[in-house]
Amino acid sequence: MDFLDVINYAFIAILIGVAGTWVLLIKSMVLSFRNIPYLDKFPLKDHKSPKVSVILPARNEEGFIGKCLDSLLDQDYENYEIIAIDDSSTDSTGKIIKDHAIKNFKVIHVSARPKPDGWMGKNWACMEGYAVATGEILLFTDSDTEHSRNVISLAVSHLLSLDLDALTAIPKMICLDNWTKITLPMLSTFLHTRFSALRVNDPSKKTGYFFGSFFIIKKSTYEKVGTHQGVRQEIIEDGALGKKVKESGFKMKMVRGDHLINAVWARDRSTLWNALKRLMIPLYLQNARIAVGIFFAVLFLLFMPFVLLAYSSVFFGHSESFPALFAVSIISSGLVYVAGSLDARELHIRFVHALCCPLGSLIIVGGFLAGILQAKTSMSVSWRGRVYSMKDHMQNSISV
Repeated sequence: MDFLDVINYAFIAILIGVAGTWVLLIKSMVLSFRNIPYLDKFPLKDHKSPKVSVILPARNEEGFIGKCLDSLLDQDYENYEIIAIDDSSTDSTGKIIKDHAIKNFKVIHVSARPKPDGWMGKNWACMEGYAVATGEILLFTDSDTEHSRNVISLAVSHLLSLDLDALTAIPKMICLDNWTKITLPMLSTFLHTRFSALRVNDPSKKTGYFFGSFFIIKKSTYEKVGTHQGVRQEIIEDGALGKKVKESGFKMKMVRGDHLINAVWARDRSTLWNALKRLMIPLYLQNARIAVGIFFAVLFLLFMPFVLLAYSSVFFGHSESFPALFAVSIISSGLVYVAGSLDARELHIRFVHALCCPLGSLIIVGGFLAGILQAKTSMSVSWRGRVYSMKDHMQNSISV
């Protein structure tokens, strides 16, 4: 046995582990798809109709904010206000909010003061909205989200009927470009394990997570966990706030709302790239070694089966180790395709995009690597027209 065979057998052992991991991930995905509760399915109990303050931060959202406001103004729930915060926009976002506020008294136009040092922009805008909120319940959403007419009624009823402190809904993820469509199914496979609703809804698990596009929380609970002040430095503020709610012992629930809520996940290649970096940077800033280990785990789970399949097919007859490597590579690559195809179906993404999963995997790996390499630079991530340096920001949004 020569040195090349030793290397090949090492790869074979790794890919056997990769295949086993994918079997577990696919099983977790299927259980998640079957058992996640729905926003509009719950045992209804009599309750009051407390005032809801919708907190809607917006920065340079002229292409989306109008449709979002229109969907919020069309709600069948009566006792609510919409606090739309213009976060120092350089486009017509502020004017669109102002025009809606003039036409409908439910819209309250807030111009955010300049962001203080040590704050992330969206976190500061949410605090500016909270400062004028008069509702007993707060609903946080994003300006690129559209809501069905009964979504506030359902969320309030679900929250109060089950005596919850917070509730978040998984939206339908809207992909505006092909790069996002081929990437999101591969990335989303991991959400059905580490941040699945089954873990969030299990009181024995520490996992807590909010989808920034839609989460509703009692004002008293929000204040007890420290508001957005307590997560002011977090680049993934929704995850950090959900984590604090769960760890503080409050009752929270994650439900499916993809038939009622549409949210844009990424708008183009630039926002996709920065979104991927945003996922890795908090991990790296918490623990660099573990983050690097996670990167290599993702590399071998998502991308290396395809590389090794190509490598073993080219040298198939070179030695006895290559056919074995080829066989294991096919199995591992096939499982990646199965996972991507299952998730693409749930995300309402065409099967043809799932077929491009090797390219989607490469994009994810590249984005994660860029996050690691740039985590401590002065230009680690760009978001909504702002460039953030994360090197002095402690991150606690995702536990490693």
